[in-house]
Amino acid sequence: MNDDIAKGADPLSRSARARLAEAAVCAALRLPPARLRQGRRGVSPVAFGRQVAMYLTHVGFGLNLSQVGLAFGRDRTTVRHACALVEDRRSEPGFELALAALEAALTLRLRAFAPEAGR
Repeated sequence: MNDDIAKGADPLSRSARARLAEAAVCAALRLPPARLRQGRRGVSPVAFGRQVAMYLTHVGFGLNLSQVGLAFGRDRTTVRHACALVEDRRSEPGFELALAALEAALTLRLRAFAPEAGR
């Protein structure tokens, strides 16, 4: 999904990609988006949803750790930690399948709105 999409993207475009990943994760986990953006860590499902959204924004859309942190109101080290946690869980078949489905859906959605960005 990542073809250096975010390298030349403006801050608004980077934020839109983060919100797209966030919306997909919230729909999949049935979480309200506002909960992911709260300043506190929140309960475990909310924190996990935020971690997955940050991972998808970083790995899928190619935003660097600092850009993802800015989009989610977190530090880049928090994003790095979230990405490591999600990557560790990819060895679980069910989680891998769900994450791959989210990545594919985000790729298709991005191509629908910006065909040149999804190449």
